[in-house]
Amino acid sequence: MNFKEYQELSRKTAIYPNLDKNFIYPTLGLAGETGEVVENIKKVIRDKNNSVDKGTRENLEKELGDVLWYLAQLATELNISLDKIASKNIKKLKSRLERNVIHGEADNR
Repeated sequence: MNFKEYQELSRKTAIYPNLDKNFIYPTLGLAGETGEVVENIKKVIRDKNNSVDKGTRENLEKELGDVLWYLAQLATELNISLDKIASKNIKKLKSRLERNVIHGEADNR
């Protein structure tokens, strides 16, 4: 599956208020699901000596899938394709690598 197909298929499951005019709902969902990923990783550090076992990996796959879903809905609300997001991100990172500024603190390096 590619990003375009995922974005189109996931949109069919999007049911929330003011669909197609509501970027706030998927933004809040993205923050919440990202928090769940972070919480899982925190527990790996605290309880599992930094070791990701099979159950944790499976749970993280589900949570990362939820992150992807909300990201896709937010991108759709903003009329941006995931393909475009991915392509621009790789271009930015490649430029930083070529200029030897991949390790920095500012957004515009």
